Amino acid sequence: MDGSYDVVVVGAGNAALCAALSALENGARVLVLERAPREERGGNSTYTAGAMRVAYNGVEDIKELVPDLSDEDVASTDFGSYPEEAYFDDIARVTEHRADPDLAEILVSQSFDTLRWMWGKGVRFLPIYGRQAFKVGGRFRFWGGLTLETYGGGPGLVEALMKVVESGGAEVRYNARATSLLHEDGVVRGVAVRSRGRTEDIRAGAVVLACGGFEANPEWRTRYLGPGWDLAKVRGTRFNTGDGIRMALDIGAAPWGNWSGAHAVGWEFNAPPFGDLAVGDGFQKHSYPFSIMVNSDGRRFLDEGADFRNYTYAKYGHEILAQPGQIAWQIFDRKVVHLLRDEYRIKQVTKVTADTLEDLVKNMDGVDPDASLGTVHEYNAAVDDSVGFDPNRKDGRRTRGLATDKTNWANRIDEPPFEAYAVTCGITFTFGGLRISESAQVFDEEGEPIPGLFACGELVGGIFYFNYPGGSGLTNGAVFGRIAGREAAVTAARR
Repeated sequence: MDGSYDVVVVGAGNAALCAALSALENGARVLVLERAPREERGGNSTYTAGAMRVAYNGVEDIKELVPDLSDEDVASTDFGSYPEEAYFDDIARVTEHRADPDLAEILVSQSFDTLRWMWGKGVRFLPIYGRQAFKVGGRFRFWGGLTLETYGGGPGLVEALMKVVESGGAEVRYNARATSLLHEDGVVRGVAVRSRGRTEDIRAGAVVLACGGFEANPEWRTRYLGPGWDLAKVRGTRFNTGDGIRMALDIGAAPWGNWSGAHAVGWEFNAPPFGDLAVGDGFQKHSYPFSIMVNSDGRRFLDEGADFRNYTYAKYGHEILAQPGQIAWQIFDRKVVHLLRDEYRIKQVTKVTADTLEDLVKNMDGVDPDASLGTVHEYNAAVDDSVGFDPNRKDGRRTRGLATDKTNWANRIDEPPFEAYAVTCGITFTFGGLRISESAQVFDEEGEPIPGLFACGELVGGIFYFNYPGGSGLTNGAVFGRIAGREAAVTAARR
């Protein structure tokens, strides 16, 4: 290594590797800096299940991304469609219309073409049967706008991208933490890197920051998200501590977006402080729309059936964090146990099973059993079962007269055996970050682009506020990673 490159990409997750790959195909000499050791590479992407939200017009589009889809699968599945208008509307709706419309439009309009580009580079996709489509009447029906995931989940995605990045000639350095940007005469000209006790300057024609948000930094979480966020567990990598954001702010980049917001979900109560690659995304507990959730006071505190889980799970972690002891229990009965996602069947789970509700609530640690039992009985009495239950759509089967009604998928909890699972808050990524242009160039505080500096992925602000549509994070990283890599390569060539 001679210390000079066309493009340096900081990070090695989905967004970073898409940026590196895009820069390579535009003729750049590329260096990828990964703070983690090789065995923990890939940032948050490695810890995901690999779902990617994409706009599509029907089964023919799905077949283009999954060309080996069998005739039997096509015949037994209603893939429906998810047009760009619906995707854009979902982003606007769940972010309470605060998402930057121009960036959201790019994310939506380029989602299909970007996944097709990734497929051409060796990434493989498959339909998310089981988690996003239940079999009813002998036929699967996809719901909630989320249909495809990467083969092998997050680890498979990172492996596929890394393989083509390395074969394309990029250099990848592990245990290499970027500490500051080389900034001369208002232009970014490289990065300072600390690796194994040594610090060196690496010159570059352009730099792409793609090293995640600050979710693994408890001090920043408490400072920006608020009191109590230091108690959240981190779903993913321990290395996303805000380095990329800090380096850019240090040279005058504009902070942007929802700095007090984050993607946070219901997470196994006794999970470790950071993600465990052996378990991956298995600590999540996302079948709650078929449950009722009670806190340690034995009270329900949210509408479990407000919407498809794709549109509520990223904000319900915050609701759990706000409960006494940062704990809640999801309660199910025999009628819906077959609908529970695979993550409920892992060994590392805090679970109680009983043949009576009385025994169940007595064994739910940290919960008022009498109040919990009363809550279940009150809920059961309020269920309106004149509407049929259908897990594939918002069925309108609800309770009536409760302080917090359940508005869909409301079944009485009355058929043993009963099951309950303890959850807490697991933070995925933070929503605040850097302001970028439509070409992924970072803006300074005066609203001017910083020459030579680009950003993509979770450290970009302005796209997600309060909440997000499930699966749009990886797609966002891929779309803007591709743009950032291309534009960085063009910038480097001009220099």
